Amino acid sequence: MSVAVTFKGGAVQLAGKQLAVGDKAPDFKCLGAGLAAKTLADTPAKARLFSVVPSLDTPVCSLQTKKFAEAIDLLGDKVACYTVSLDLPFAQGRFCENEKINSMHNLSDVHDHSFGKNYGVLIESLPLKLLTRAVFVVDAHGVVKHAEYVPEVTSHPDYEAALAALRAAA
Repeated sequence: MSVAVTFKGGAVQLAGKQLAVGDKAPDFKCLGAGLAAKTLADTPAKARLFSVVPSLDTPVCSLQTKKFAEAIDLLGDKVACYTVSLDLPFAQGRFCENEKINSMHNLSDVHDHSFGKNYGVLIESLPLKLLTRAVFVVDAHGVVKHAEYVPEVTSHPDYEAALAALRAAA
């Protein structure tokens, strides 16, 4: 499957194979808090939401993270939620601290872009590599239950569809 994505109206090239519902969630190696390496196996075996953003320092990414954090607070321990970006772990942590976000964990794909490549969200055709905006829900068995590649990077994802899939997977 290959999805068409634009950035400010211009087509961009995504690295890797895009995922579909029913696919086995690929592994990755990102950096978490304290520069600890995190893989898919390091996430709890329960419903997980991966909110992928280009950079937390932009308005849509910031709002996306806040909206998911608010919704996740209502679901409690039944789910695990992550914001994935190429931002450095320090910047991710500072953002969450400033915004008082405690329910979303951060994963920085800055080291080797394995999340970006394995989930088909790495934009390679820009002067600076970024992750495209996307949302994935993975169930306790590691199966993708929701995959959205937002067609225009500067647009919002379908929050309700992602949260409905997350609630169903929980």
